[in-house]
Amino acid sequence: MAFKKENNVSQLRFLAGSSAYRTIAEHGLDPALFTRVLAASGGPKWIGIAGLDKTLFTQFFKARQTPLYTLGASSGAWRLACLAQHDPLAAYARLEQHYIEQRYDVKPTPVEVSRQIQTIIKAILGDNAGQDIVDNPMIKSHFIACKARHLNRLPSRLALGTGLATTALTNLLSRKSLGLHFQRMVFGNAAAKSPFLHLTDLPTKHLALTATNLAQVLLATGSIPLVLAPVTHIAGAPQGHYYDGGITDYHFDLAIEDSEGLTLYPHFYSQILPGWFDKSLPWRRARQNYHNALILVPSEAYIRQLPYGKLPDRNDFNRLSSNERIRYWQQVLAASDVLADDFNKVLKSGDIMRFIEPF
Repeated sequence: MAFKKENNVSQLRFLAGSSAYRTIAEHGLDPALFTRVLAASGGPKWIGIAGLDKTLFTQFFKARQTPLYTLGASSGAWRLACLAQHDPLAAYARLEQHYIEQRYDVKPTPVEVSRQIQTIIKAILGDNAGQDIVDNPMIKSHFIACKARHLNRLPSRLALGTGLATTALTNLLSRKSLGLHFQRMVFGNAAAKSPFLHLTDLPTKHLALTATNLAQVLLATGSIPLVLAPVTHIAGAPQGHYYDGGITDYHFDLAIEDSEGLTLYPHFYSQILPGWFDKSLPWRRARQNYHNALILVPSEAYIRQLPYGKLPDRNDFNRLSSNERIRYWQQVLAASDVLADDFNKVLKSGDIMRFIEPF
């Protein structure tokens, strides 16, 4: 679909925290400035920024000479799994095809949804089955899953529903209460320099990401409670029920002060919600931990011009027929190329500070 532009205004916003703003003002938008990339949960919202992802993965970071540490949850983890493969563009094309072409013409059970997601993950990983992700010398991948505790670890839907309601209630009082109900599990590179090794805001356990457990981890990080079945076995991890990484880290709010360099965060919205249970809490927004980040988000004008005037979301499965939804998502996918075009134009302009806004 074609986008109308007024006065050559970019459809992409560049939001910089205070430290990032000063660093970019001094050095420009240099890929070497960035040592971390985040990719958030959000179901199919990533389709609206897919074009941006692809230009970042295949062009901006193409000549990388030093490690880039990435952290993703849920569908964000699937996007980053593409970045770390030998051919990121081919991997991303597989993600696009298999994710968009999901069909649930009869309401599925959680087990049936999990089976279809397993097919998507197998397609994403390709012939190498993820070995290239684990062995990548430059892209150091980290993926989050949540290990259920107390009522949330029980198999019955009633117990899980009660556990989730209790989690939401205590989260109203304090985000730290999430640790009573779920444990953050970070599967990733065990390098001593990883900026994600010392997370203290919530109970966190670090485990090795291996070719043996990669597919299990990618399934677990996207296993939304009550929508997908829990993942009950991950090689090298404690037994338990593993669910969506967005429960603890929906959009992330992590203090990684000891790490050098900046964070690059291609995201869907300018407002950042720490955890899944914070979506309905307008006072719970992440801000202070983004002083050293550059956040790339689509403009409101871009979103308004999309079909239905919004990014794709999980409600589309209920609101639209499979054919209508697939057509809509493919239109949004095609539209997202404008974000890649605008990113490249800003990069080539040599005047990045004209486009950067303070976050």
